[in-house]
Amino acid sequence: MIVATVAAALGFQSQLHAQEKVLNIYSARHYQADSVMYDEFTRTTGIRINRIESDDAGILARLRAEGAASPADVVLLVDAARLALADSQGLFQPFRSARLDAAIPPNLRAAPTPEGVTWTGFSTRARVFAIDPQRLRAEDVATYEQLSDPKLRGMICTRSGSHPYNISLFATVIDRIGDQRGEAWLRGIVANKARPPRGGDTDQIRAVAAGECALAITNTYYVARLMRSDNPADRAVAERVRVVFPNQATTGTHVNIAGGAIARHARNRDNAIAFMEFMATPFAQKHFADGNNEFAAARNVRVNNPALSAIGGDNFKVENIPLDVVARNLVKVQQMLDRVGFK
Repeated sequence: MIVATVAAALGFQSQLHAQEKVLNIYSARHYQADSVMYDEFTRTTGIRINRIESDDAGILARLRAEGAASPADVVLLVDAARLALADSQGLFQPFRSARLDAAIPPNLRAAPTPEGVTWTGFSTRARVFAIDPQRLRAEDVATYEQLSDPKLRGMICTRSGSHPYNISLFATVIDRIGDQRGEAWLRGIVANKARPPRGGDTDQIRAVAAGECALAITNTYYVARLMRSDNPADRAVAERVRVVFPNQATTGTHVNIAGGAIARHARNRDNAIAFMEFMATPFAQKHFADGNNEFAAARNVRVNNPALSAIGGDNFKVENIPLDVVARNLVKVQQMLDRVGFK
């Protein structure tokens, strides 16, 4: 009798567990503000979130290794090039959502197919120049095209040309100016570098402040982090540079995304779509973007960030080239980088 009662109880618990609404997220984001967002999603939907965090490369490696056995439902990555790479490897599945269609501009999403889209942006960051105003004027570097001007010889600091942040920028510029001019442009940037690429974007900004170079190619949120830092030395670095949003008089400044996708073998597809739609709501957009000093991707949502406002982020012209061109140009741009010696 006792055995039967225990067995019945265990069976009841298993049934409850089977009926529990869950969502498994693989995330390359590591920000405290995201936890608030996830808690609100669970509170409003009753869907419990299980989260695994790693860097982008680690997540993609895990998805490939797990294959059809992967428990992942949603994948969050932090660059269009990485999303495009994962998509090209068949790690995502297409889906349709009228709510996302209405909220997220089409240039910040994968190209649609009859089955839907495979990934979408949820926040944006601009790829800008941090310059030493004592060595350069803003008009000297008003466009991305000017990066190859011989007048900048020995002045540019940047991270690796093959880093996804740069690959995404290069892919959109080359899509606009053409392959022949694009490769010559990359060769000119190589000739203008102050040093071999090393470190991340913050290291490039510090190099400008230290006088090692006159211009750093960086994402806006790296400057904002230094400005909002509790460390006076970080704030002093930010005060030494001026931010230039390129191509404001022409095609607009390149923006990249942090975004998400539904995993190829997602078992909780409906919950995954609900989460993707939640990420485009004003509540989630503000938390998603502010956690990394970014801009909201959804239409008519503004993130109140004094540091971004201070560098001119409230009203700048955005490049309207669809980020899907990154996917089309990944291999070609890397081959160009190899040919011109852009390490």
